[in-house]
Amino acid sequence: MQRQALENNEILSSTTDKHSPIIRLLANFFSYAFHPIFIPLYVTWMLAFIHPTYFIGFSSMSKNKIFLLVAINAFAFPMIAVLLLKGLGFIDSIFLKTQKDRIIPYIASMTFFFWTQYVLREQSFVPRILVAFMFGVFISSSAALIANIYYKISMHAIGVGGMVGLFLVIMQQNTMLMTGPLTFALLITGIVCTSRMIVSDHRPKEIYAGLVVGLFCQFIGAAINL
Repeated sequence: MQRQALENNEILSSTTDKHSPIIRLLANFFSYAFHPIFIPLYVTWMLAFIHPTYFIGFSSMSKNKIFLLVAINAFAFPMIAVLLLKGLGFIDSIFLKTQKDRIIPYIASMTFFFWTQYVLREQSFVPRILVAFMFGVFISSSAALIANIYYKISMHAIGVGGMVGLFLVIMQQNTMLMTGPLTFALLITGIVCTSRMIVSDHRPKEIYAGLVVGLFCQFIGAAINL
């Protein structure tokens, strides 16, 4: 593992040295703006407030309550867990730069993601597409934990891959014209993955693996829940 860390540091130094400060600044911006912890929020907002039929008949208050439920369980709790782990000295950095640092946060996040999809599933009025998405997020985090044993799979790639996977599921259901949203999702996926190549120590295979995991876990979630 020490040898791999040295190789990753060499990759990071070689990639960052050949890019201008502006390019690295933009790469960092997109890495933060589309951090995987934000993806459930973006997707829930899109399903609740943009999609024309999934939440039809819901009041604004009902939509906000569901969004808040996802925000607390799939965003706030994982963030608090990471901050507590850093404060207690269980991880070296909140940015989870090493495979060792990612183990406990993965387990904590899996727990919160599972709880989120369970609570949504138990509410019969919640559209199944949101349940399927959160179940896909849960199994993708589980797959990432297993992959983390062997290499540092890209969490950013898993996140944007999951977003693309969900949009493909929606397109297959033919409930909304997805040309624009899917094009946007693919564009963001390309930008985010390129950004991670620029400012992180990920190797290409770790990013490609993340995309595949995020994409196919959403297909599995849809197959089970829809």
